[in-house]
Amino acid sequence: MKSHQIIIVGGGTAGITVASRLLLKDKTLDIAIIDPARDHFYQPAWTLVGAGTFDYEKTRRSMQSLIPQGVKLIPEEVTSMHPDANEITLKNGDTLTYEYLVLCPGIQIDLDGIEGLKDAIGKDGVCSNYVDANYTWEVLQKFKGGNAVFTQPTTPIKCGGAPQKIMYLADEYWRKTGVRDKTEIIFATPGSVVFGVEPFKQTINDVVARKQIHTKFFYGITKIDATNKEVHFKMVNPDENGCVINEDKNLRERVAGDLTAIIPYDMLHLAPPQSAPDFVKHSRLAHADGPNKGWINVNINTLQHNVYKNVFGLGDAAALPTAKTGAAVRKQAPVVVENLMSLIQGKDAKDDSYTGYSSCPLVTGYGKMVLAEFGYDNVRMSDPLISKFVDTSKEKYSMWLLKKYALPYMYWNKMLKGKA
Repeated sequence: MKSHQIIIVGGGTAGITVASRLLLKDKTLDIAIIDPARDHFYQPAWTLVGAGTFDYEKTRRSMQSLIPQGVKLIPEEVTSMHPDANEITLKNGDTLTYEYLVLCPGIQIDLDGIEGLKDAIGKDGVCSNYVDANYTWEVLQKFKGGNAVFTQPTTPIKCGGAPQKIMYLADEYWRKTGVRDKTEIIFATPGSVVFGVEPFKQTINDVVARKQIHTKFFYGITKIDATNKEVHFKMVNPDENGCVINEDKNLRERVAGDLTAIIPYDMLHLAPPQSAPDFVKHSRLAHADGPNKGWINVNINTLQHNVYKNVFGLGDAAALPTAKTGAAVRKQAPVVVENLMSLIQGKDAKDDSYTGYSSCPLVTGYGKMVLAEFGYDNVRMSDPLISKFVDTSKEKYSMWLLKKYALPYMYWNKMLKGKA
């Protein structure tokens, strides 16, 4: 049976950042990262790939090239975790033991979570930047008008703003290509707003109004009928909505059965349903019930597991009431490292400084972006230095440059090396 002092499950943004920061603290630490992926992707740029303004291949690097020197990469899948015994079982049959566990496996995409999605995705105008951003760009270029539906599921998703960012870029691209006046853009969301944090909320509402986008709130996608090119929605909160669905002749929307709306589409972009990986959901490390069922059960400020004190969880799979973004990981990783080092030194994990910071770079067009930064309870947390020079709640060209050039550079050269 193989053993490591620290095992990190997940070689994504969180896993590599934590490993790098740990080694900066103590180069003698015995660290292993478990991840079966051969490639590592800078996923925040996929919105730009889907709009034809970023090269997909520049979002990809080999996993091995990013693993910090001195850290062992175990390229296997985790099948189960047994925290009472400090053990992890791999798909190849190996069992590993650990003194400390950092759990950051990211999110899995569930194409079976919506009826018809698995068969429809990637053809006949049904696209997703989460699955194949290159195909999204192909769809945008071939689109000749009609209903363009953008939607998201009822599950939590990574980068909650992504389903609307590609919509704003599509609107602008179609205006340039002369098909926007033949197009109805529809944003259907199970939520009650397009974006909920002030003052960014008002800016985004103005963008939606300016671009003449139809908004459909409390619409939870349930089915894709690819044969008839129709998407079905169920009202997810009929009490708040007043149990009203208005049939819309312009959109050819109609009502069927009990609180079901059906909208024909000529193109459909969606974020598929997402969840923590199965080996997390089925373990004692996840919440067993309640609204956080299936997500890693951690203290929302220290990121230490609420039951198993030698376990920490961060990133997309953690049950944290904030947006699942790489920017959130940048603030979570230092807290995990400080608390883990405290445990190694025989002290308690006392750093409770993570207050939910996350960031959503809301691209509103080619050359325009709003930088929405916020924390728990939707409190604005904009960077004080940047805010001295730029009102990040407004659409700015400088923020577009940050998104397209500065953030990718910082990611590859600073964050993953534990220096930002």
